[in-house]
Amino acid sequence: MKQLYYEVKKCLGCRSCEIACAVAHSLTGELFLALKEEKISLPRKKVLATRGKNYPVSCRHCQDAKCVDACMAAALSYDKEKGMVSHNQERCVGCWMCVMACPYGAIRPNLKIKLPLRCDKCIDKDEPACVKACPTGAILWQEEAKV
Repeated sequence: MKQLYYEVKKCLGCRSCEIACAVAHSLTGELFLALKEEKISLPRKKVLATRGKNYPVSCRHCQDAKCVDACMAAALSYDKEKGMVSHNQERCVGCWMCVMACPYGAIRPNLKIKLPLRCDKCIDKDEPACVKACPTGAILWQEEAKV
């Protein structure tokens, strides 16, 4: 099963991945039209800069996910077949426990819709939008590394 990996040395901090992510999760899926939507889509990933290096941050879809354990509404679960943490928005109560529990800071609260945002690996597409958008190839979409 495929996972997202990052080559931090290649990341320019251009945030193309953030823009592509927001557009991919917008209603229209088009950059200029997405900007005019009533509810502007937010990216599920972010790029942080620390000590002169840029770090793309998104959900790591941990098998033993702290966010899943912290979810009091059982809105989060790990799907072994898909190799990802799934979010049932209908069960979510917007308590932000998952946001607080994530050790990577990869879940962000969307205060407007009262739901957490996290990477869903663009499950409805062949390849995540962030991978296609990265001009340096710092974001990789490849088979899970066996440790």
